[in-house]
Amino acid sequence: QVQLVESGGDSVQAGGSLRLSCAASLSTYNNYIMGWFRQAPFKEREWVATIDRDGRTTYTDTVKGRFTISRDNAQNALFLQMNSLKPEDTATYICAARVFWSASFHMWGQGTQVTVSS
Repeated sequence: QVQLVESGGDSVQAGGSLRLSCAASLSTYNNYIMGWFRQAPFKEREWVATIDRDGRTTYTDTVKGRFTISRDNAQNALFLQMNSLKPEDTATYICAARVFWSASFHMWGQGTQVTVSS
């Protein structure tokens, strides 16, 4: 059974940093493009960042220069380093995966809560 399990969420003050992790029980992890999404209360789920099989990364504009997505293919792990956190980054952060030939993400974790206070 495919599982994506996030960890690392916490409550921090604005300007602080957090590192999120996602453990992926995926066979042939290298076949998957991985991503992070987030969902704030009463808002739609929002894409945050993607990393492809070759390590190429893309980010939504609001986190560029502050967040870094990375992966460890040997450990089937995904990470999100978040620096200079802002109150508007408060959300549940969700790990996602899609097999490389799929057009959209189709596997989701349960999420980890990040709360940033001003």
